[in-house]
Order: sequence, then C-alpha cells, then structure tokens
Amino acid sequence: MAATKQAAKIAGYPSDWFLNLMTTISIHRKDTILKGERLPAEWEAQSGVLLTWPHAFGDWAAHLLAADQTFAQIACAIARREKVLIAAHDDAHKAHILGVLKDQGARLSQIRVVIAASDDVFVRDHGPITVEISGGPVLLDFAFNGWGRKYPFAQDDAVTRTLQAEGAFGRTPLSTIDFVLEGGSIESDGQGTLLVTASCLLSPSRNPKLSAVDIEATLKERLGVERVLWLHHGYLAGDDTDGHIDTLARFCDPETIAYCACPSPEDEHYQELKAMEDELRLLTTKAGKPYRLIALPWPAAKLSQDGERMPATYANFLIINGAVLVPLYDDRHDARALALLAHGFPDRDIIGIPCLTLIAQHGSLHCATMQLPEGVLL
Repeated sequence: MAATKQAAKIAGYPSDWFLNLMTTISIHRKDTILKGERLPAEWEAQSGVLLTWPHAFGDWAAHLLAADQTFAQIACAIARREKVLIAAHDDAHKAHILGVLKDQGARLSQIRVVIAASDDVFVRDHGPITVEISGGPVLLDFAFNGWGRKYPFAQDDAVTRTLQAEGAFGRTPLSTIDFVLEGGSIESDGQGTLLVTASCLLSPSRNPKLSAVDIEATLKERLGVERVLWLHHGYLAGDDTDGHIDTLARFCDPETIAYCACPSPEDEHYQELKAMEDELRLLTTKAGKPYRLIALPWPAAKLSQDGERMPATYANFLIINGAVLVPLYDDRHDARALALLAHGFPDRDIIGIPCLTLIAQHGSLHCATMQLPEGVLL
C-alpha cells in the first residue's frame, strides 16, 4: 500500500487518495457498489477530450473522406487547448489518423492515438463518465447497448476497458457498472443537479427491470447528484437515442440553460419543443430561482440522401478549456447560434465546426466527443 500511496503522490493526487479509494471500491470489479461524490460540470477544467475515429468497418465507410476532415477539425481545435485521446480501430487506422492530423497541421504533441476497436464513433455514449471520489477522478464504465439495441454495440461497449488496459488513462481508476447509461443522456451543473429526459432514461430497451424511482436512485448513488430534473417533452427527428438531453437542453452555468426552440407551428417539432420550453420555465435552481433560459435558433430541415430528416441541433455543443465548439449546418441560423452561445459563455472563445457529415449518421459534435476532467490524463 505504501507503494500505491507513492504512485498517487507522483501522479499529483493527495498521498492518501488511493488508500481512501481502495477502501471504497474494488477497481475493475463489476457491480461493485460505487458511490460517486460529485459529477463535474463540462465547463470545469479538463485534462483532455476522447474521440473514437470513424473507420471503414461500419456505417461510416461511404463517408470517410468527409468524416476525416470533420474529426480533424475537432481534434485540431481541442489540441490547441488540451490533450486529445483518440481510439483507433487497428494499426493501419492509427497510421491513417496520424497522417490526416499531420496534414491538417495538428499539434501532434497534444494527441495520443490508442488502438481500441469500435462499432461507431459516438464516444459520448460508450466512453467513460468521470466522477470525483475521495478527492480524485474515477472513470465509470456504464453498460452500452447500442441505444436500446438499435445497432451493433459489442465493440463499443468494450472501448473504455480496452483503453484502460492500454494505459490510456494512466493511473485513473475504472469501475465497470452493470447499468445502461449513455453520457449524452445526462447533463450536470457540477453542483448536484442532473438534467435528463424521461423518454430516454425510462426507455424499456435500456434498464427494463428498473422503475423511474430505481433509476433516479441509481443516478444519485453512482453520480453523486442530489437532484434529478426530468423533462417529459422534447423531440428531434433523426435522433436514434430516444431523446438525449444533449440534443435538446444544456447547462451553460449553474443558473443558465440553452435549449432548442422551434418557432414554426407548421414544423413537426413545434408542439413537443414548446412543451419542453414550458417545462424548463417551471424548473428552478438549487437556490429556488428560475433558470435563465437561452432559446437557440432552429435550423432549416436537413435531409439525408434518402429524404430522412437529420438531427441538426445547436444544443450539441462541446465545452473545452477556454472555448466552446459549436456544430454548424451550412444554415442561415449558424451565425445567430454562435452569437447566442457567446452570451451563454462570455469568457470563452466560440468556435464553429461544420457538422453536416456527423448528422448524416444521426449524431453531432457533442455526441462524438467525451471530455476527461482534470487529473484523468496526466
């Protein structure tokens, strides 16, 4: 144990951190009752961002050239401010990724590519969720089942454990939990409040044996939250997630929520998003005050080659150190979305990232990224 405490000291943690942690959990043991103390907000200091890069062994095969460019833009923007950890499918894929990033002028010293085979790219949902326990970060590896068994998921479900086995997260402990939870389905204010949607978390294809009361209790215990705010309305055409919160409404700070607003009664989204807006107006902060609400613009319908509406949402932004990356859709409302989010994040740079390629595969910028809080990548 003395050696473990010394390792913790070298890693920058308090000397008794691993000792306290080891009395709480058995690292890597499945179904260990792990009680989170706090789920950080996305705007808190980060050590890096995790990406799962698109490859030719799945649905991205026909979009690889465009996908490479989109992911390179994301990685380059992040690498200017923090580290980037990338999951590659195999050795050839790793070499390809590094070549693309070099061509784009990325800061390769800030980027690490590790082999971890995947089915898809939306690492927000198969990557780790980080909580604080006993003064340090712990990675929670929740079960992933392809958004309710809609798509293949076996490789995605193993990505976090593979990365851990390869040393990608350094000494940060990992606990695997037999509870289906996707990172895009939860939104934290860092102060004990969680914002979620009932349509996703209560979907019978995820945790069918658990009631709403059971699920809320599990969230509070595992993530260390005190309040769970449920939205019972909200809808986005082309979204395969049963209504992830990160496509609909997001915290900008503990008192501010940016959300999708549809102004046109003729649009299929109007009724559900108006009902969601009414719900948001009734929610209060921990101090009992109404939230400051920022109504994000509604982009024109973006259709796939098959005529299916794709899930274009400005709420799917990513907060990183000193900046916010905002998805853009070659739409007349793009500039307005950037301006509104600048009001939501006055102390950060607002950077637009073209994301039409991502929504063609039913996700966007936030879905394709997972922030790793300070202390995870040392």
